[in-house]
Amino acid sequence: MATVQSPVLGIIGGSGVYDIEGLANKRWRRVDSPFGEPSDELLFGELDGSQMVFLPRHGRGHKIPPSEINFRANIDALKRVGVTDVVSVSAVGSLRENLRPGMFVIVDQFIDRTFARTKSFFGKGLVAHVSMAHPVCNRLGAHLEVAARGAGIEVARGGTYLVMEGPQFSSLAESELYRSWNCDVIGMTNMPEAKLAREAELCYATVAMVTDYDCWHPHHDDVTVDTIVKVLLANADRARSLVKQVAPRVFGDSSASACSCRSALEHALITAPEARDAAAIKRLDVVAGRVLNKS
Repeated sequence: MATVQSPVLGIIGGSGVYDIEGLANKRWRRVDSPFGEPSDELLFGELDGSQMVFLPRHGRGHKIPPSEINFRANIDALKRVGVTDVVSVSAVGSLRENLRPGMFVIVDQFIDRTFARTKSFFGKGLVAHVSMAHPVCNRLGAHLEVAARGAGIEVARGGTYLVMEGPQFSSLAESELYRSWNCDVIGMTNMPEAKLAREAELCYATVAMVTDYDCWHPHHDDVTVDTIVKVLLANADRARSLVKQVAPRVFGDSSASACSCRSALEHALITAPEARDAAAIKRLDVVAGRVLNKS
């Protein structure tokens, strides 16, 4: 009989997110990945006896720009240490009047406009196609919504996140174009992160923290780094409260093992077994081991 893995919550976000009151046995540890170097060491800790892992997406001190993040190594490293559920905390600009700076948005859709990033664990020698119709885990999103409301955070459930390449912010014409596409928020970090989490069969959800109105809003100054940093600092306490509130819900969810995210690769591999590249199989030992090791 298969053993059901205990949930391990992974948090990808900025430096302030992991400074949580009550997080015990904290230790930083380097995790090697066959896909290269993750953004930083991983911070391991325990909250009320349950395991959590934190990864600074841009490295401590924000040293890595969006286009140079090794998303594959980050996701591989998290799965390699046993993470089952990933909450991504990201700063975004708002494309909607009602999504004000300081609000949190639990997005449910993405439009990927990035072009300079490696977007899959799979490739020549081992090809796979996973579904991204519903790119975030609805179960995890529901936990985040309840947790946010419990923490007194103004939150919107649902929305489309336009992921741009960056590192420059949008032109006015781009901002208006994305609004015409019915996008709700815009940022630079959640693709290909969400795609890779799906390929790794991890439950993944995004908490988008609104810092500004991008550049489309006629009554607000154009976005600047200073403006974003001020709102980010104001959001830090709320982000920590959210993580602390959502953790016990994730740890206590008895339905997690049956979540469809955990079987995303079940019918995704298309390369015939006899044609699969041995080096690719070895590299994917953790990401796709569940399906590659089937007899």
